[in-house]
Order: sequence, then C-alpha cells, then structure tokens
Amino acid sequence: MGRFFCQHAGMTGPQIQIFGTKKSTATRAAERFFKERGVKVHFVDVSAKPMSKGELTRFVQKFGVNALLDTEGKAYERANLAYLRTTEDSVVAKMLDDPALLRLPLVRGGKVLSVGEDQEAWGKMLE
Repeated sequence: MGRFFCQHAGMTGPQIQIFGTKKSTATRAAERFFKERGVKVHFVDVSAKPMSKGELTRFVQKFGVNALLDTEGKAYERANLAYLRTTEDSVVAKMLDDPALLRLPLVRGGKVLSVGEDQEAWGKMLE
C-alpha cells in the first residue's frame, strides 16, 4: 500500500532526508549520490531550520555524541568543547543552538542513518 501511495504522489523509492548546509561539500556529495541514482531527497538546511531535538537524538543514540561533532570546524574551537567537561545533554543542546558544530551531512533513509560522507551507508538506504 505504501508503494502505491508513493507512486501516485509522484515519489518512487525510499524516502531520503539529508540534513546539511548548502556550503558543505560533503552535503553536496550526498545530494549528488542520490540524484545520480534517480532518488529524490528532502533537503533540510540546518543553518536555516535547525534539527528538532528528537531528530538529533536519533543520530546521537545510534552513533554517540562525539561522532556527530565536527571536531575540525571553527565552531568546535569557538565552543571550547575540546577543553570543557560537559554532559551529553549539554553538548546536544549546543549542537541544536549551533548547527555548525555538526559533522555533516546527517542522512536518514528508512531506518538507516549516516553521519558525514558515507557512501556505503547511503547505498544501504537504497536496498
């Protein structure tokens, strides 16, 4: 039934959601990966519309908060997270307030989640 609805709503295949920014080369790589395979994606620009706490929590539960932090970015340095002792909840709150702390893209396809440029995981989303 779900497949029937998708076909008639103008959508085919899996529902892919990409959280990223237009400036991120890794985010553009994810968009290109799915576009080359004829898969439409729902892009959420986290610099314009931050992720919900629930959505971010799904990624944190699967990968851990450290995997979601862009430790090489300027925002991480500005936030002094390398030197502060903080709780996971505190770091999640900082990531919600400042999406530049996130390692992008965060991609969800069905029950498969990925962080960063991960073509292997993206391929699994299409299976």
